[in-house]
Amino acid sequence: MGRKNDEKSSILYNRLILLSVFFASCGFVYFFLSALLTKNSSVSLFESSSLPLAGEDGGGGGCCRGIENLELWGAAVKWGSDFKFNSSQDCCNACKSMCTGNDGPCLCDTWVFCGNREACGSKFGECWLKKQKDSLAPEKQDAGPPGEENNWTSGLIFGKGEGIIALKTEFGTLHIKLFPDCAPHSVAYILELLALRHCAGCNFYRAESRGESWDSEGNHIKNAPFGPPYALIQGTLEAQGTAFKKLPVEDCPTIRRGSVAWIGSGPEFFISLANHAEWKHEYTVFGSVLPEDLHVAEKIATLPTASDVWNNINVTVLERPVPLSLGRIKKSRED
Repeated sequence: MGRKNDEKSSILYNRLILLSVFFASCGFVYFFLSALLTKNSSVSLFESSSLPLAGEDGGGGGCCRGIENLELWGAAVKWGSDFKFNSSQDCCNACKSMCTGNDGPCLCDTWVFCGNREACGSKFGECWLKKQKDSLAPEKQDAGPPGEENNWTSGLIFGKGEGIIALKTEFGTLHIKLFPDCAPHSVAYILELLALRHCAGCNFYRAESRGESWDSEGNHIKNAPFGPPYALIQGTLEAQGTAFKKLPVEDCPTIRRGSVAWIGSGPEFFISLANHAEWKHEYTVFGSVLPEDLHVAEKIATLPTASDVWNNINVTVLERPVPLSLGRIKKSRED
């Protein structure tokens, strides 16, 4: 009996050791990724056209996220009083089903759903599908009387050639396809910046090439280190004179070449020049650079830099930050 008890104690002890090692390993990975993109202790950091945009697989294509307590307006293409579902995802997918063709803009770009059975009452399950006059400036229903709760959840859908903004720099323009179905809060913030018609203070301040660790398509070269350099350009998207509210964590797919993602809760962000499976699912991806524009990001990554150390990680920062501004595209573009 004594021997059996000793064996059980030994097994339990070994399992506790393994569990401790597991959690310690997870903590190390998290610490490394945070340090990699963190400028200082006060900042929460770090294809050819035939290929899909970064974020569309395992991210952009399957998301159906919306913003609660928001009612988007617009011309109705399906009346919610006669069109009901049990979930916001079903409502979103109904809108997406009207946005699958390649012969023009989506018939539906907005869904509005009432999903709180008690608060919605007879309107529970109503799914309103709508079409915006301007999908980059969606109309919002006026707020009700003070104290009245908005029970609607709303989301946007950008079809082929839609939802593309221009990130303008002196070295060229980066056209970015936004993912409102995966990162609705993030995209709402970007659209607010777009409406300001300026982005004073927005810039790229860090630039790191692919070096000898990733090939021209962003694939990691076997047995090569994962940096430095870390194959990214990093900056901030916060207009001077405006109050920034931290963004929630949204969809965090694997970072791929072209991914545009927040560092922490923003407004620091980065554009990846390579596929970074080693970063796991740590960053909210809210858009992707169109493949034909990645040469602009690559150009910025070759500008003169100075070495620096952030949280014991060697990084390179631009000797002269590159100002950027947001703008609309003048004509429809293909994804």
